[in-house]
Amino acid sequence: MSDVVKDSVEVALELNEKEVYSHIAHESAEDIIRIISSLDAERAKNRGEVIYYQDDWDDLIRQRIQKGKRHTAFDFYNPALLNIWEAKVKYLKKVRNYVKLAMLGILAFLAVTIILSFFFDTPWFLVGVSALPLLIFFHSYRKEKLDFAYYQLTQFFIDELRELVLKHQLDSTRYKFKIFSYDYFGILTRKIGSSIFAIVKTGENMTNTE
Repeated sequence: MSDVVKDSVEVALELNEKEVYSHIAHESAEDIIRIISSLDAERAKNRGEVIYYQDDWDDLIRQRIQKGKRHTAFDFYNPALLNIWEAKVKYLKKVRNYVKLAMLGILAFLAVTIILSFFFDTPWFLVGVSALPLLIFFHSYRKEKLDFAYYQLTQFFIDELRELVLKHQLDSTRYKFKIFSYDYFGILTRKIGSSIFAIVKTGENMTNTE
């Protein structure tokens, strides 16, 4: 009789554990889709598009990492996430700072040549003006480097979402996310109203979008 009771308790515990896993997986997926949309919105802004999206992707990732650490016992924390996120944030800041310094240096050089032209009555400013095309170069360089970094980070979270959906047998259609770019790997896109939403693909063919 005691064996029967013991087996029943074990079954109940297993069911509760599955419910816990399911709940945490759902919560994690909800967090990730917000991160994906926020990152892609930032990428679109970097391209010059006017995007009205309020979420701060950096803060969302911090929150996801904190939640993930609390759920470590349930295997909902990817240690690689922290390293990848920190590396990308450092890279984004480095590109922004270097380009900003370079552009300020060019403008300062132009200002110096204007001052020299004024004091020595010589067209030194023409030398400064000749450096202005570098501003266009650095602006394009910044945009290109940031775009690729945002792309990599967004694709990483798309892949994380897919793994979560597959591992815990979630319904991928429940986790659609707003998207502004269409070059990500392994998603299906659909237009809903005036916006484009995407879900992760879980089939064999992961390369095409609709």
